[in-house]
Amino acid sequence: MSNAVLGLPVGRGLLYLIVAGAAWGTAGAAASLVYRTSDMGPVALSFWRCAGGLLLLSAARLLLPRDRTAPSVPAGRRLLRAVATGVGLAVFQTAYFAAVSATGLAVATVVTLGAGPVLIALGARAALGERLGGGGLAAVAGALVGLAVLVLGGGRTTVDPWGVLLALLSAAGYSAMTLLTRWWGRDGGTDASGTTIGAFAVTSVLLLPLAVVEGLVPATEAPGRLLWLLVYVATVPTALAYGLYFAGAAVVRSATVSVIMLLEPVSAAVLAVALLGERLTAATLVGTLLMLGAVAGLAVGEAREARARGAGREAVPV
Repeated sequence: MSNAVLGLPVGRGLLYLIVAGAAWGTAGAAASLVYRTSDMGPVALSFWRCAGGLLLLSAARLLLPRDRTAPSVPAGRRLLRAVATGVGLAVFQTAYFAAVSATGLAVATVVTLGAGPVLIALGARAALGERLGGGGLAAVAGALVGLAVLVLGGGRTTVDPWGVLLALLSAAGYSAMTLLTRWWGRDGGTDASGTTIGAFAVTSVLLLPLAVVEGLVPATEAPGRLLWLLVYVATVPTALAYGLYFAGAAVVRSATVSVIMLLEPVSAAVLAVALLGERLTAATLVGTLLMLGAVAGLAVGEAREARARGAGREAVPV
């Protein structure tokens, strides 16, 4: 895979993913405020999140200058990529919300985000030939332990088998989305902005009927506050975060991507303590440190391998 063709160095891709993971973590706090402000349901919120992100990214694409040096991708291939990514995103979000409803937030989060790195590592090894190595496997294991401690360490949980199946379905959608983005990024023909816009368009269309059934327009006594919350959700954890995610996921190893995105629950936990008045527990602290250590270890290893590949290419005689 040639990073020079993509025009995005691996180091910058890692930074994009770190910012995206932190931004995703703010969505939970914003959603909690939306639920307190109105009777909006999770599917309707997911629809408005994707539809708003689609409008923002489309406007930005029209206003900002386009990179004329980027490789051209045939229209049919762009459509196929948009549909595949959009279906993966729709399954990821909708199945996760359903899992939360069935088995609770803690179990749904652990199963979805915990199964994701495992499925992605197996898929990347089988389809992309990417190997983690001993250090990488240890980092993934440490991240999963940290996730379990962070989310489950605060109290009792209830496990519902149907909810676990839905969480695994959500993890499968997330894994497919990540692996496809990495696969397409290997040929240097990935347009991160176009991919994000296409995925949001497909996801919005798929979620619209479900959102109408649930209730598309919520009742609220604070419409101004609700509007600002929806604008934030569409802007920071959606348009910004997914744009950075698709750009970074195209140049960074899939397993590394999945572990870095575990920054989402870390960011959510920090916000819960800092802004929502939740108590800082030993489990929160230990889980956060384990996950941050795993993310840092994989990111450093990824950057070191990228530099080694670059030095190897420079050393080859021409």
